[in-house]
Amino acid sequence: MKDNVVIIGGGIAGMEAAKQLLSLGVKPILVEKAPRLGGHVASWHRLFPDMTLASDIIKRLEKDIAGANIFLETSVENISRKGRSYNLVLSNGITVNAAAVLFATGFSLFDAAKKEEYGYGVYDRVITNADLEAWMNGKKDSRIPASPATVGFVHCVGSRDIKAGNTQCSKVCCTTAIKQAIEIKERFPAAEVYCFYMDLRLFGKKYEDFYIEAQKDFGVHFVRGRVSEVGERIDGSLQVKAEDTLSGRPLRVGVDLLVLMSGMCCNPKAGALASSVKLELDSDGFLRSRDNVYEINRSNLPGVFYAGACTGTKTVPETAAEARAAALEIYNYLKA
Repeated sequence: MKDNVVIIGGGIAGMEAAKQLLSLGVKPILVEKAPRLGGHVASWHRLFPDMTLASDIIKRLEKDIAGANIFLETSVENISRKGRSYNLVLSNGITVNAAAVLFATGFSLFDAAKKEEYGYGVYDRVITNADLEAWMNGKKDSRIPASPATVGFVHCVGSRDIKAGNTQCSKVCCTTAIKQAIEIKERFPAAEVYCFYMDLRLFGKKYEDFYIEAQKDFGVHFVRGRVSEVGERIDGSLQVKAEDTLSGRPLRVGVDLLVLMSGMCCNPKAGALASSVKLELDSDGFLRSRDNVYEINRSNLPGVFYAGACTGTKTVPETAAEARAAALEIYNYLKA
């Protein structure tokens, strides 16, 4: 097919959609603002629940989309509708007329510094899940002790939180905390690891088994209760104050490292770009699908499609599945 298809975003959703379009005989234009493909997943170490190396997934997809037109370090500066097509102005000076556009713009990570009671950016040994993932992936981080005796994980940081402006569940945080807790135990077997949670939402295949494994095989402690305050001790370690809601008693735990499970938020830049062409935003700030049951890949405009976390929080398997579905939707749209 000769019609241009532009994919905005080179994360898992954009790459998988490009792969499927190529298999259908459509050569898409993939636009990614970062200097590399893979989005957030490119910075991750392993993927739950099978502990698959994230780099293996990225490398496989990079190989599969070698035939696409890929622009790195490039963003879409403007998009406008022209009849049944769309005019996209790219930051590299190129203008593209596209018959179909796929938004695969992903999500933003909640800024943990907004939850001042946890001390991110104030206390040296408070980090986020993204910081820990980068460290596990080989990036140096002086905030992480060489041999921590006790490590704590705080769930739902910026998720399910009216004050933070995000009432939605981020879906992946509980399982990510379990995965990272296991990885900490693998690296530091003698460490005591605590997970402070509101309630555990483990809906995916093998997620519950993953949770049981963390308890039985690795000795991870799960404490049901929201952390109310974090303070720094003289030696640089931290004191975590929480309430154990199962026992109804206050709890104080000293930790050498505290990991905040920052949740997914809408990508504000994607929202601004979408609004410029009159694409609808949902009440949570994510892009609004035509409906949330049967047409989640479709927007309110003909020829504009969605895949992945641009419409809401998603796991990697969900993102990949949506990308495949979106590619087929685009192919059928071009044929019509």
